[in-house]
Amino acid sequence: MSNKAWTKLVRFKALETGKVHLGQPVDLRLDVGLELLKGAKVVVHEISGASALDPTARVTQRKLTVSKLLSPLTREDIGIVRCLGLNYTDHAAEAKMPLPDRPNLFYKPTSVIIGPNEPIVIPRVAQPAQEVLPDYEVELVIVVGKDAKDVPVEKANDYILGFTAGNDVSFRKHQLAVTQWGFSKSFDDTTPLGPCIVSASAIDSTKLGVKTILNGQIRQDGTTANLVFDAANVVSYLSQGTTLKAGTVIYTGTPKGVGAFANPKVFLKDGDHVHVWVEHIGTLANPVIEEGQAKARL
Repeated sequence: MSNKAWTKLVRFKALETGKVHLGQPVDLRLDVGLELLKGAKVVVHEISGASALDPTARVTQRKLTVSKLLSPLTREDIGIVRCLGLNYTDHAAEAKMPLPDRPNLFYKPTSVIIGPNEPIVIPRVAQPAQEVLPDYEVELVIVVGKDAKDVPVEKANDYILGFTAGNDVSFRKHQLAVTQWGFSKSFDDTTPLGPCIVSASAIDSTKLGVKTILNGQIRQDGTTANLVFDAANVVSYLSQGTTLKAGTVIYTGTPKGVGAFANPKVFLKDGDHVHVWVEHIGTLANPVIEEGQAKARL
């Protein structure tokens, strides 16, 4: 049995056991989300431990086959979802808005979180889609590894377990109707997370490519080099006076190319397939359904 700490963690159901396990791909270069999307076989070394947050978790020699990829963290692991708005210079430019002088924070409940290949559900309150404009947002997501409060910037990386990818699906009509975004950002089953967590020690979060691909067409193609506030500054700022509990995920904003600013406007609708990709983390793919539409087609 290996005693190595993991560098790339997936949570999955195993073909051999039918149970949920943690694992590390045998081939660390593998884009797990993309390979499974293509129907390829993905083999991992099982990781011991109850969750990604378990500091004693270690990579073992036992090999298992992924039958279903899950969100790398459960809703219970996460506890609370923090998100930043307008945190890319190029997105601020396309929105014709000034750069913020501090991180622009909003919250989501954990009921929004879904895993790879699970459907993004556009609820009835966000229909018809052509009016409400459900939108994609590829995001680098910080995973906090231990409780953090009043953390100085120079020590912030010590509190970051790793990074994953996310899609902060947004409903523009409801979002832009008010100054507080809680309602429009909190619909159940609308915020994908995954496909894996890459440890903070194995990745440079300031130089990562990020993309959104909608129905095979690239819609966003950016880089985290354009972040207004990088991961260390985000964790430090958000921890001032407030405890960031272990498991907290922080969606760090999206680059230019969102559908709301396209001409003509682009929006998510029933039957779409949206993939977000973060370099070294991989592809997070999800279909889109509109609540009530599936029954209507039967």
